Amino acid sequence: MSVFCEAKIVTESANLDVAVLIPCLNEGRTIGEVVKQFKSVLPSSTVYVYDNGSTDDTVPRSLQAGALVFHENTRGKGNVVRRMFADVKADFYLMLDGDGTYDPSDAPLLLNELVEGHLDMVVGSRSKQKNARRGHNIGNRMFTFLYGWLFGRGFSDIFSGYRAFSDRFVHSFPAVSSGFEIETEMSVHASQLGLPVAEVDISYEERIEGSDSKLRTYVDGWRILWAMLVLLKNNRPLALFGSLSVLSFLLAALFGIPIIVDFSQTGLVEKLPTAVLASGLAVAGLVQLALGLILESLSRARIEIKRLSYLNS
Repeated sequence: MSVFCEAKIVTESANLDVAVLIPCLNEGRTIGEVVKQFKSVLPSSTVYVYDNGSTDDTVPRSLQAGALVFHENTRGKGNVVRRMFADVKADFYLMLDGDGTYDPSDAPLLLNELVEGHLDMVVGSRSKQKNARRGHNIGNRMFTFLYGWLFGRGFSDIFSGYRAFSDRFVHSFPAVSSGFEIETEMSVHASQLGLPVAEVDISYEERIEGSDSKLRTYVDGWRILWAMLVLLKNNRPLALFGSLSVLSFLLAALFGIPIIVDFSQTGLVEKLPTAVLASGLAVAGLVQLALGLILESLSRARIEIKRLSYLNS
């Protein structure tokens, strides 16, 4: 069943093939209730829990609640997502965390938007979140602004783990990231290929007492920033290396122009080390520009291949 075959989702329909994907690590306190609620809201769906090496009772509670449980032993959310997308076959996919922070009643909103809008990804934007940690809020806004500047606007919450996907998106997404930066990679994939996407406002609750977040604010923040730079290099290399080239040329001019002026007046190069530095910066600028142009050609070829993979999915 293609996303273009249905004009509207009827969540009670037995013909609706939805896979609910839940990556999990030590969520025994919440996962059972999460599975039950999503099976209730989407009765025709299949709930998959992918355990990432839990040491608590995540697995038995998932099984008791009626989920299909699989294992990915390599730690990291990105590794789990890559495994889920490779293993599970469905017409529509709904991905969320197993910590009980996402409201199951929002699931039909995401799926309806996905199908009625003929979209490939719908992101649950946490604009209604309650009592969120201030540091995470500020960091989210900063990274979202940076993402818009680097890759183009279109998302107000690039880190949301509550998303609906079409089959074409899932089977054309390379999933290179290994950790929490996987959501950023999803957004870049959609922006890069110009895929039809949307956001839906959702509710977001605090974790229950005794349930600990796996997100390490500073460590994962740096990892996400580094991942964005790597994605920029891979997807917009001319923008990255072109900027570095301009900076090198400006510095070369800053150091070199006084040398040229002195030489024109005296016929001597009195500051030889500065002249060498300016020359080196100018050469570095040329190398960076050439590297950016070469990588841009390769990046366009990669995008064409990814686009063909998307169209053939």
